[in-house]
Amino acid sequence: MKEKKKILRTCVASKEVCEKKDLIRIVRTPEKTVIVDLKGKANGRGAYLKKDKDIILQAKKSKVLDRKLEIEVPDEIYSELLELVG
Repeated sequence: MKEKKKILRTCVASKEVCEKKDLIRIVRTPEKTVIVDLKGKANGRGAYLKKDKDIILQAKKSKVLDRKLEIEVPDEIYSELLELVG
């Protein structure tokens, strides 16, 4: 039987290449809002963060998501991400 291909993505904070299932996708929608995309299929510009509390805190401190998504990411998004991994 054919083995399923692993989908790899890069965490924007740690620059680590991981499988997509080990990452969380954050999306800037066409309506200029920021959401956490759990299914990985939302329309818009996306960035990936590793499912790790330290990585999320590092991303918040360095504002890497703000640069990658080209919009200011609200604190509620970081709180939601910490709840998901915590």
